[in-house]
This record gives sequence, structure tokens and C-alpha cells, in this order.
Amino acid sequence: MKRHLKRLNAPRTLRIHRKEETWTVKPSAGPHPLNRSIPLGIILRDYLKLADTMKETKKIVSTGEITVDGRVKKDYKYPVGFMDVLSIKKLKKDYRVLFDQKGKLTLVPISSKDAKWKLCRIEDKTILKGKKTQLNLHDGKNKIVDKDNYKTGEVLKINLENQKIEDKFEYKKETVSMIIGGSHVGEIANIEDLETIQSPKSNIAKMKGKTSFMTVQEYVFPIGKKNPEIQLPEVKVK
Repeated sequence: MKRHLKRLNAPRTLRIHRKEETWTVKPSAGPHPLNRSIPLGIILRDYLKLADTMKETKKIVSTGEITVDGRVKKDYKYPVGFMDVLSIKKLKKDYRVLFDQKGKLTLVPISSKDAKWKLCRIEDKTILKGKKTQLNLHDGKNKIVDKDNYKTGEVLKINLENQKIEDKFEYKKETVSMIIGGSHVGEIANIEDLETIQSPKSNIAKMKGKTSFMTVQEYVFPIGKKNPEIQLPEVKVK
């Protein structure tokens, strides 16, 4: 597997200049796919402008002042993915990684109160011994529950300090969601109707936002019940 990544081949979800340099940082193997994550070094240098060079960025990361979901990260290649909470202790600033309306991964400033929780989608479930259920989440983490009151596609609001489930947002009609893939990536829309496909193909969701459109279930990420639970990216007008 190649350890390098050319800027021209980098995912279009990254907000980086394509032709200034030849190479960019390739994320380490982690919980998020390449097109839904940003290497920590890119965030500090290109997004937040806290360093001019990657050498300076490595020094910042090595101090242990950067945390992702409450855990210290010292790898400048660490993939900070969709819905992850990035905190910088010295600056007392917190950010959540989301898609903007142009389909680019962006950092949304959040309060210290909102930085204590994150949203995680249930990708799969596993039955364990003792009739317990393991919920496999989109960020690579697993959550073991005694009672299986959850369905694949639902989103959990998880407290990052004690890992307790504070709330859940179901994959059902009227639920407000963020689209995380396809031609409508970054759009906020409500689920208008659901269609189950009796084949290996993905189920379909009919969405209603600024316009009506259809997308596959994998691209629908519930972010609230009727109103968004999270702080959304600001719309920039030039």
C-alpha cells in the first residue's frame, strides 16, 4: 500500500489547493474512509492556519494539546472524520467535522458543552454471549447494550466522557438528516418516504429539502428529530 498521496488524487471533499505542491498528507489507517476524513496535520496547517509548514505541525501535535473525541492524538496523519469532535486545549476551542453545502469537509466551531457529545450512526449489529448486542458505529467504535432497542441506520447521541447514550434519532419519515454522499452531499433535508428494495441493492429514501430528490440509505445521516441537534456550517456569501 502506498504511503504517499498526490494532491491531484486527493479526495474532492478536502479543501486544499491542488496545484501549489505535488504531494499532500495521506491519512493513517483509521476508523474513517479517505473521502470522509481530514488528516490532523492538514487541519492544523491548511484549515486552522496554526502552522506554516508540516514540520511545525508535527511539533504542535507532539505536545499532546490536540484531542479527538476526548482522546489525545499525536499522529499528524490521524484521520479526523465526519462528526468527530476536535479540541485544542491551549486555545480553548472546539470543532465538529461536517460537510458544508458544497460537499467539502469543514470545521464547525462549537461550544465546550456541545464538545462533550457526538452523533454516531449504527452501521451493523452483532449478537454476543449473554444475549447482549454490540452496536457497530460509523466511527469504528462499538457500543455494547443489554437491550436491543436499536436499528441499523439510527443515530445515537453519545456522551464522550462516560460513553452513555443520551438520545437516538431514528431513520424514519420526517427525520431531519444530512446527506453524506452522492450528488447531494452536504444538503440538509427531511425524510419524506422510505422504499425497501427486495434485492442486494440499497434501500431508497425520498428526501425533501430545498428540492425533492432520492438517494440511497447509506447516504442519509439523521442529525435530529425534526430540527438539527448539531450546529450546522455557516453559508458563506461572496
